[in-house]
Amino acid sequence: MTHGNLLEPPATLLPENEPAQAELAAGTDAAEVAAHHPAFSAAWAQLGELALESGETVAAYAYARTGYHRGLDALRRSGWKGFGPVPWSHVPNQGVLRAIAVLAKAAREIGEYDEYDRCRQLLADSDPASLEATGLA
Repeated sequence: MTHGNLLEPPATLLPENEPAQAELAAGTDAAEVAAHHPAFSAAWAQLGELALESGETVAAYAYARTGYHRGLDALRRSGWKGFGPVPWSHVPNQGVLRAIAVLAKAAREIGEYDEYDRCRQLLADSDPASLEATGLA
């Protein structure tokens, strides 16, 4: 029998938001999805990613900050105490992890290096796989 680190809290797994995910998967504009489901971090993350791609760094930062805070609220409701694993492999976790990554990238672009480092460390602590998946490895 294999035992994990008994001092580490159990992984936090966010619940599915099937209606919001279905809207994004159907190609509904991320802004519309965010308006329908403001607590759905994946919509905010997508808005931030699109803003970064189009050079709108401040907008990306704002979208990502919203997704980050809504995601932290959801993680806390799911038992997260501010530390411990948040697995990238669990699809509902990916929205908040993507929002944190966008926040890191936008922070770096505006010279807010302490915020970049904090966000990058949060991703590494949550699940190192999220760094690679979001291009921050």
